[in-house]
Amino acid sequence: MSHRFLASIGALAVVIVVVSVTPVSVSGQSPARKTPAGAKTWTPPRTPWGEPDLQGVWDFATITPLERPRELAGKQVLTEEEAANFEVEQNRRENRDLIDPKTGGSIYPPGAVIPYNEFWYDRGTKVIGSRRTSLIVDPPDGRIPPLTPEARRREDARTAVQREDQLPGGHPRADSWEDRSVTDRCILGFNSGPPMVPGAYNNIVQLLQSPGYVVILNEMIHSARIVRLDGRPHLAQQSIRQWVGDSVGHWEGSTLVVDTANFYRETSFRSSSANMHLVERFTRVDADAIGYEFTVDDPTTWTRPWTAAFPMTKTQGQIYEYACHEGNYALKGILAGARAQEKAAEQAETRKQ
Repeated sequence: MSHRFLASIGALAVVIVVVSVTPVSVSGQSPARKTPAGAKTWTPPRTPWGEPDLQGVWDFATITPLERPRELAGKQVLTEEEAANFEVEQNRRENRDLIDPKTGGSIYPPGAVIPYNEFWYDRGTKVIGSRRTSLIVDPPDGRIPPLTPEARRREDARTAVQREDQLPGGHPRADSWEDRSVTDRCILGFNSGPPMVPGAYNNIVQLLQSPGYVVILNEMIHSARIVRLDGRPHLAQQSIRQWVGDSVGHWEGSTLVVDTANFYRETSFRSSSANMHLVERFTRVDADAIGYEFTVDDPTTWTRPWTAAFPMTKTQGQIYEYACHEGNYALKGILAGARAQEKAAEQAETRKQ
């Protein structure tokens, strides 16, 4: 959110063993700072036990989109002037205070309720340093690969159920809390994944290290993913699954490689299935930046693996608890509202008789 000291009050918030022999270049990262002639070369810090030190609080907000906009098809990098113009236009388009509810705008159709004003947003204001037109670096077109036939059938079935369950007025039915999304239920954040993808606010992650472990602590939603570095394999896939999967890691030079599998049901990530497998790479590129890259593969969802990359910038602010809707009061309201709409519809039908 724009003022992170208020993050604790929350806001309703609305994983591959596929690693190429030659790692994909993290072309989405901001380039490391050039060392002036005669200056000392920057040496990456080490923990007391000798591993590369990634610890700190990192911000990954950016307005560079995950997928390349179709109007920029074939264009991988913006010029400086194009980037400046894109930033101005994108920040204007996304500003909730400038959206007229009558005519709509951004993701809101005409007449829609705009839930928050601009005060609550912290999506970033700049494109990534390389000025790439997408965070996706593979496939080369910067787009998520097509869905498989199985995934299309799955999506069509889900859409059909949602359409059948529409209450009068077009609102989705909510017979139980289990009908609601994992973000509605404050189980997973919409930007914390895994993998992490910049979102509307709370693009903050804290990395903590100890001998044998790394903890990836996302501000949204209070998600602490523990990565084992002791060589133990993944948990038995069919018997133990978790919302954020089971993460194991190892070092490749100065890069931390995190392999995650064994997801529980569908995650909140782009219509993926429980079969999604994720490899993330964290590389300290200078004192104030980490290059983050992830590759996802889910043969039951996409026709091929795909990779995204972007920088994380060190921030001096601390990480706050993201309380989401504390005590799930909002979820209670969603269910109560659905019951009220059902009752009103029944009464209206009775009056017709």
